[in-house]
Amino acid sequence: MSHYYSKDNDRLESEKHPVRFVVKEHPFTMMTDKGVFSKSGLDFGSRVLLEAIETLASESVLDLGCGYGPIGIVIQVLYGSNVTMVDINDRAIKLTTENAKLCKAEVKVLQSDGFSNVSGVFDAIITNPPIRAGKKIIYDWFHKSKDFLSENGRLIVVINKNQGAPSAMNELLSIYSHVEVITKKSGYLVISCQK
Repeated sequence: MSHYYSKDNDRLESEKHPVRFVVKEHPFTMMTDKGVFSKSGLDFGSRVLLEAIETLASESVLDLGCGYGPIGIVIQVLYGSNVTMVDINDRAIKLTTENAKLCKAEVKVLQSDGFSNVSGVFDAIITNPPIRAGKKIIYDWFHKSKDFLSENGRLIVVINKNQGAPSAMNELLSIYSHVEVITKKSGYLVISCQK
């Protein structure tokens, strides 16, 4: 069976449609479809994350598990950062590429199972991780992120307290020297981890 965190979702029947949302007073229109995370629009966790963070134009950012692209595209459009976006899902990659053009975002889009096709280092790795994929995959992302962060780089994660935020926090504390919750809203925590 296909899940949004698996590769072959492009085989699913397509029901592509536009979604509209506003982040920090900037309107966005993106295309989404069956077989990608939060196909009905910007999910609440991603919204909480986007409202809590800012990046610099000089920073390199990796959107890990980008789905149809809202996090990385919004960051690039709002802040001008150098954004790379990756996902395992074929359909997600196609949608992200299309949405980057729609939003006039200059991003690099790669198909990658986690970090498998990622190279270089980033000032920020940002993710709304695929909780349903399980702790083994998500915690692997937490550990591997450290190898892809610049010297003062940070991993920024959004996770719901009812979907494992307390245990995720403990795992992150075992990896990173500085871990803090930068915002909490309706059960969602945005956690920043510094190398």
